[in-house]
Amino acid sequence: MKSRILAFPLALAALASVGCVSDDQMARVEQEVGDLKVEVFKLRQQTEEQNRKADAEAQAASQFRDEDRRFRADLSESLRQIQTSTRTLGNRVSTLSREPAAAPASASPTAPAGDDEKAFNAAMLDYNRGNYSLASDGFGLLVKTYPQSARKADALFFMGLCQYNQRSYDKAQAVFEQIIREMPTSNQFLPAKLKRAQCMERLGLKAAAVKALQELVNGFPGTAEARTAQQELNDLGL
Repeated sequence: MKSRILAFPLALAALASVGCVSDDQMARVEQEVGDLKVEVFKLRQQTEEQNRKADAEAQAASQFRDEDRRFRADLSESLRQIQTSTRTLGNRVSTLSREPAAAPASASPTAPAGDDEKAFNAAMLDYNRGNYSLASDGFGLLVKTYPQSARKADALFFMGLCQYNQRSYDKAQAVFEQIIREMPTSNQFLPAKLKRAQCMERLGLKAAAVKALQELVNGFPGTAEARTAQQELNDLGL
């Protein structure tokens, strides 16, 4: 088809050199012109169809890459949440193991758990079920009702995680900063610093996130949070 299109101008030139063209010759030329127009139209359609297919394949490949990145990010975040929950429980066990055992009192019934402990456990139940909005309300109510509770730092931390898991990174950051500001000696201080840095990263505040991560690496070497912070920095190419 292409060779026919390219040869057509030569045929026209040959006819022009003859000088006198019969009606039959002119009719054949007109027929050739019509046929060539059809062939050009078909070629154009084929080219456009190939371009559409190429664009569709490129778009599908781009969507696949985006979905793969999102999947990897979600998987990484889920692993971080598991590590955080495990560390929190480990800290709690460690704290309890250091507390002196109370001397058993004769004929004394076991003391019931405090109301703040019950409230915390109820909120944790919602958290573990993935009911983050309900769990956040429960942790917030505990902090408001029992401001002196030994569970306050834990309640605030998990309230921040609830916001984080709902992608409300600005609200989560504010909660983690409250822990850092008000409870620097609590067992949630370092986890809160790490999560605050991760909130900054999710909010696109790369410079602030890098600074916060470097503070953990340089200020608290050897801790689990420092190791995680270093991995975050590595992922950022630093």
